[in-house]
Amino acid sequence: MSQTTTFSVDGMTCGHCVQHVTTELTAIPGVRDVSIELVNGGSSPVTVVSDEPLTDAAIAAAIDEAGYALTPKGSLL
Repeated sequence: MSQTTTFSVDGMTCGHCVQHVTTELTAIPGVRDVSIELVNGGSSPVTVVSDEPLTDAAIAAAIDEAGYALTPKGSLL
């Protein structure tokens, strides 16, 4: 059964940024789809569909590897 995980990423400004984040997230085993709604310079919503639940550590590592930061939970960005 597939799992959907939603979170936000800070600082993306263009399609190239989206591509970097998508590439790193799809490298996580089990990830089937990544959808990003770009908010230029703000907090961009990201939805990931995977075969099993993703750990917060795996998501954070992928976002960090792409050169961006997760929006802290509860942030108003």
